[in-house]
Amino acid sequence: MEEKLIQRLESAVTRLEGLSFTGGSAAAASGDDAPRDPSVLAFQDLIGQYVARVSAAAEKIGGQVLDITKIVEEAFAAQKDLIVKVMQHKKPDNAGLVEFLKPLNKVITKANKLTEGRRSDFFNHLKSAADSLSALAWIAYTGKDCGMSMPIAHVEESWQMAEFYNNKILVEYKTKDPNHVEWAKAIKELYLSGLREYVKSFYPLGPVWSPTGTAVTAAPSKPKAPAPGAPAPPPAPSASLFSFEASQASSSHPKQGMAAVFQEINSGKPVTSGLRKVTDDMKTKNRADRTGVVGTQEKESHTSAPAVSKIGTPKFELQMGRKWAVENQIGKKDLVISECDAKQSVYVYGCKDSVLQIQGKVNNITIDKCTKMGVVFQDVVAAFEIVNCNCVEVQCQGSAPTVSIDNTAGCQFYLSKDALSASITTAKSGEVNILVPGAEPDGDWGEHALPEQFIHVYKDGHFETTPVSHSAGG
Repeated sequence: MEEKLIQRLESAVTRLEGLSFTGGSAAAASGDDAPRDPSVLAFQDLIGQYVARVSAAAEKIGGQVLDITKIVEEAFAAQKDLIVKVMQHKKPDNAGLVEFLKPLNKVITKANKLTEGRRSDFFNHLKSAADSLSALAWIAYTGKDCGMSMPIAHVEESWQMAEFYNNKILVEYKTKDPNHVEWAKAIKELYLSGLREYVKSFYPLGPVWSPTGTAVTAAPSKPKAPAPGAPAPPPAPSASLFSFEASQASSSHPKQGMAAVFQEINSGKPVTSGLRKVTDDMKTKNRADRTGVVGTQEKESHTSAPAVSKIGTPKFELQMGRKWAVENQIGKKDLVISECDAKQSVYVYGCKDSVLQIQGKVNNITIDKCTKMGVVFQDVVAAFEIVNCNCVEVQCQGSAPTVSIDNTAGCQFYLSKDALSASITTAKSGEVNILVPGAEPDGDWGEHALPEQFIHVYKDGHFETTPVSHSAGG
């Protein structure tokens, strides 16, 4: 603790001495000397210690894990360059900040592309690494009104999003391959013991821009006129991950912390805006081309067409100020509820292949008729309920007094140390595994399979029930 305090004092003294000695010369104080600043040297040490450990583990695995790790290396190198540039430039406006962060944004976009398309065998590695890179946006913090958490909290929140996939790696490869376990542990250390402590030591209140440095300006966006006969220019690229345009703000959507900086889900458009409205003339009973006689050719063509499943209208909204409704979300990996309180409930229905993160304490959470659904939550006051689901994964990061699992096939539930005293009730459910943290901070998760079969013996006027032993009980 004392060493970190000394490092912060030395960094501040060095900056002040440079300014006073040169009479406010940005070139001497924050330009030429910037690469030798203690904060820059400390970040280089972070790369040499923590990033190198992740890289060493990835080298033993190879393939896509090595590919995503190289992008992590590239992202941290870009972060180091930005730290140097902060010392050389004045604090920019929103447009200038977007331009300033483009190198980091480019690397993060590259990482996210690896997670798209057909899911690979190393999807959890790719998602863990790609999602964790959002922690590097702490450098975009410009004040309490910028729409994101303070730097230290931002790093922690970003890792929580990635930890969901990181824990799956630890469980999957616990007894299969120690190299994957080492990689997962190393990338966790990179952010919690590495980046978080670095930000805490040098920039707990955000980056310190140079008052006498050069200004950061946005690149000119006016396109050149195409030559006669030339093909039309390609469409404009999607918005930057670091988009600070005021037009994106919406009173109908609450602030979503890091998601407000990295994703375009706060554009103000309703989820159903892209759906086509069925008019009266499109309904089958009103169509002139439909008769009561089914021809042979028409019948053959209909039997060969794939069946279309009925999906309800997607919902993601706070109803009457008391209930969050998350319904019919398909393939959504970035669902976040950030503004909530202990009087509100969360009801998730009909979702598939999606991930929901609940940042804050709520009264209760219910997951109903969902398939391949992941939920990460902080605290619940009453209970967490899972009903009529298939293949769900849940991670509790705080406390949950009661957990109820009913008519569910396949459930992995991660308990935090604060939730180990939870009362867990199961009924008509199979393949329910409860995972608890190890005794040590870096220890492996312990997996316990809850009994599915029971033995009932009539004795002394009543039945005595005992569970059938499970070898996977740990």
